[in-house]
Amino acid sequence: MEIAVIGSDDFTLGFRLAGVRTVFVADQTNYQEKMQEAMADANVGILAVNAEDLQYLPNNYRTKVMDSIQPVVVPVGGDQSDLREKVKKVIGVDLFKTEDE
Repeated sequence: MEIAVIGSDDFTLGFRLAGVRTVFVADQTNYQEKMQEAMADANVGILAVNAEDLQYLPNNYRTKVMDSIQPVVVPVGGDQSDLREKVKKVIGVDLFKTEDE
């Protein structure tokens, strides 16, 4: 399983520099098409997306993407609670839980 990223050239650049090899460059006009391609790729285990770009998807498809566990879609730049809930859902453990909670 690989980590992949979808988004604009600017958004994906940092991931490329970090060594992510599976990149889907997309803009507002082809975002849904590229998302479908990324979701269908059996090698992708984690898909990083720009949280703001999710607005380019229809509501029903956005819900399907965010509920996916294969691949796990991780919005970047959004609320940290989104990531917390996604990790908790996938592995069944709240990694962010503190002793006070």
